[in-house]
Amino acid sequence: MELKIRNFGPIKKADIDFGHLTFLIGPQASGKSLSLELLKLIIDKQHIISTLRNYNYILSKTDARNILEWYFGEGLSALFKEETQISWTDNLFTPQDLLKTISRQKASEVQKESVFYVPAQRILSISDGRPKNFMEYDVSNPYVLRRFSETLRIFMQGGLGNPDTIFPMRNRLKGSIRKSIKDTIFHDGKVVLDKTGEQRKMKLEIDEMRIPFMAWSAGQKEFMPLLLAIYCLSGPPTQVINKSDYQWVIIEEPEMGLHPRAIQSVLLEIIELVQSGYRVVVSTHSVTFLEFVWAFKNLQSLSDEDFKAAMCEIFDIRTSTTAANLFDRLKEKTIKTFYSAEQFSENGVTFADISSLDAFSENTNISEWGGLSSFAGKSSDIVSRYGK
Repeated sequence: MELKIRNFGPIKKADIDFGHLTFLIGPQASGKSLSLELLKLIIDKQHIISTLRNYNYILSKTDARNILEWYFGEGLSALFKEETQISWTDNLFTPQDLLKTISRQKASEVQKESVFYVPAQRILSISDGRPKNFMEYDVSNPYVLRRFSETLRIFMQGGLGNPDTIFPMRNRLKGSIRKSIKDTIFHDGKVVLDKTGEQRKMKLEIDEMRIPFMAWSAGQKEFMPLLLAIYCLSGPPTQVINKSDYQWVIIEEPEMGLHPRAIQSVLLEIIELVQSGYRVVVSTHSVTFLEFVWAFKNLQSLSDEDFKAAMCEIFDIRTSTTAANLFDRLKEKTIKTFYSAEQFSENGVTFADISSLDAFSENTNISEWGGLSSFAGKSSDIVSRYGK
């Protein structure tokens, strides 16, 4: 499944052939989020249009700039230029496809959503301790944030069974992963729903205190909406969110605010999503994810038993636990990595496939993992020369 982009916003050229798990790396403002938002727009255009209609957005049937601004954000319809060319699985996509969808779709039709999108701005979805309604945001916020927040709101209202405690929950995470999150992120604290005010809001209960959301650590605040997203996609089925509708999961910068050990806990959840049949795409600035990909590729030729044992050792998981089953047949999956700044110039960004992560490659984008390992390599070289 390949997304081809030419001359879209800052992106000059991108050919992204997605694996079962795909990582996008690169500097800020190099087109990672735009390429992923574009992917969702192409796949979920019918659902997006029906959602905007449901919230009484005025959609023009003659000017695609209208819906592009409702989706990408105010003023961003100019991402599409005269020379823009986009194709998905060899089918061309243009803004005219959105107008055709608007014309053909009945206003009462309920469309399924295929892409579950966890945006980088996810902390805004629960900034006061409870998920916000879609219409609480203005059009300067991208659609993916508004939709994500609304999904969490619906899920918390009707998909969790009205619990007092939303972490830890036994039926939502494997025991080893739950313990890892508890140890590395919440440190024996419980996330509870406080019902003393006008609205139920999340608070962190620890050492006989109930701490409001905005007083949590940065990592805890960043992780909580991601945890709720994982709840939506795993655990028992619910009537409000049909997890079987989703085929893709996009997660932007899941490492934000987290210690490397906590990032490993998140990585285990990402692996579980892949093993559950979702195609997962992650944009990241964390070397931890690339270290996993490098290890995966170097261990992939092992026997099933040895591969599983090696993975368990990497993640400090006992082979006798149910969490160890996460690695069953994992080595048969395809993991891809793309770097979004091969040629970062006034002409735009070119995406490069660096999936081999070969440390001996003559291409420094590959050998230095898109720049994520360059500082460590440079430091080691300098220490070896000056430390003699």
